[in-house]
Amino acid sequence: MARKTTRTKARKPAEPARPAPPRRKPNRESRAREFLTPKEVEALAVAAAKLGRHGHRDATMIRLAYRHGLRVSELVGLRREQLDLDAGALHVRRAKRGVPSTHPLGGRELRDLRRLLKEAPKSVHVFVTERGGPVSDSGFRKVVARAGQAARLPVPVHPHMLRHACGYKLANDGRDTRSIQHYLGHRNIQHTVRYTELDGGRFRGFFDD
Repeated sequence: MARKTTRTKARKPAEPARPAPPRRKPNRESRAREFLTPKEVEALAVAAAKLGRHGHRDATMIRLAYRHGLRVSELVGLRREQLDLDAGALHVRRAKRGVPSTHPLGGRELRDLRRLLKEAPKSVHVFVTERGGPVSDSGFRKVVARAGQAARLPVPVHPHMLRHACGYKLANDGRDTRSIQHYLGHRNIQHTVRYTELDGGRFRGFFDD
């Protein structure tokens, strides 16, 4: 009886293991602080206004994000129905289960927003691209990064620093923690305490010059 011969399949050489992607460095290793001063925010907005064809839109986004402590998703998702320009009010919808609120709009904001809405009268979104769609998260991040370089700010800039800038500004102005919590939409006041902890005004008068 003839024996059956079994053919063994040649094994393919094992593929070399792919190197693991580099771990993201903590923010503290790339920048000394996670917020901007009011002067730095304005320098950022002025620089953005001079870059590209959408300078007015980009500068308005920066100022609005700072003034109202908006996250990127809250900013780019802003819709016309959230604006009441006659009453000078902005209805803020918070992400991350944040508490919604209504903020007053200043005179400059009202002028800038009216101009934007005239430029794209058919869009339901406030900040739009040339194609009529809303500005994306990544699009705004690029705007802020380019403006930060153009303004020659001392730290690398990302959009969430504008929200932190708002919190620290309010704390330095002496606003109470509970009011800052409601303004920023924090459900847990522990998220607000970070701003009052770094309020340099608490230490004024410790030493007499």
